[in-house]
Amino acid sequence: MALKQRLVVVGTGSIGRRHARLLAKRKDITVELCDSNPQSIDEALKETGMLRQHQSFDLMLESKPDIVLIASPHHYHTEQTLRSLQAGAHVLCEKPMSDRLDTANEVLLTAKRYDRVLVYGFSNHFHPGVLKIKEKLESGQLGEVLYIHFHVGTYGTLMNSRSRYQANTEAALLMDYVHQPDLLYWLLGEIPKGVYAAGSLGGKLELMSNPNSMTMILDYQGPLTASIHLNYLQYPDRSHYELLGDQGWIFYDLNANIIYFGDRNKATVDQEEINFDRDSIYEAEHQAFFDTISEKRSAESSAEDAFQSMMVVEAAIQSWKTKQRVALEQVCLRH
Repeated sequence: MALKQRLVVVGTGSIGRRHARLLAKRKDITVELCDSNPQSIDEALKETGMLRQHQSFDLMLESKPDIVLIASPHHYHTEQTLRSLQAGAHVLCEKPMSDRLDTANEVLLTAKRYDRVLVYGFSNHFHPGVLKIKEKLESGQLGEVLYIHFHVGTYGTLMNSRSRYQANTEAALLMDYVHQPDLLYWLLGEIPKGVYAAGSLGGKLELMSNPNSMTMILDYQGPLTASIHLNYLQYPDRSHYELLGDQGWIFYDLNANIIYFGDRNKATVDQEEINFDRDSIYEAEHQAFFDTISEKRSAESSAEDAFQSMMVVEAAIQSWKTKQRVALEQVCLRH
């Protein structure tokens, strides 16, 4: 009987615990945990049951795991990804790709040397509501897409952050919600030409991060424009997406999980409730990763794909600081 592959979850914060809890249910792998904080590991074990534990990332790699799932803070992503690949492991790294564009570029250039799978955890690709939007776009029901808007207001993210790293991490808001630039690229298959971003730090709140509110305008080739608004202010949290075409529109209320479809030709508005268990999104992400390892499918979010969202984040940070539009060609570091 073949031995099960060993998968180590690195980082046992909220997202790491979710990954570990769900993966521990699988019969085809053996799950282990790695975190330098023993208290954090103990809390994770309450959810997963008893698993093998590592408090040293170096010693964990020396044990030659088959797969490493990186759910550590953003600034560890580059080093831990590259070292895991060098150790011979397949890697699923949580978003973002890195906390800086230059180190993301290092991963992009270096990862190709290793015959291992590297994918990034953009779990919203498996969200049934987002998949419904993609289906409508690809069917042409909206006609020519002219404008897309994403709104994410989430003071709850600061409340749920165990390490409170956002307080001392510039532009943490953009790193936490790099999902939105990624979704634009995933839905449209287009890279924006430029980004203008305005952000601020304001309000009298217990938990703060600079900026705690930002709006980005993205322009594309042709008439398409998009905007992304992110804030660490709204509580209870509030999120919605809106897409406008010359033949129809979509409004998705992510809190109520209802999608509205407007049809210009029929002069009607239909709605659909999206019912799902959030765990199912991550289970689908895991299965896609394992299917990529076994060569049953291509990578859902490759390093090349993840790099596109990092370019938008870098452009937004530069624009926020300079108060000028930044062309993406100015921030591209690929060689």
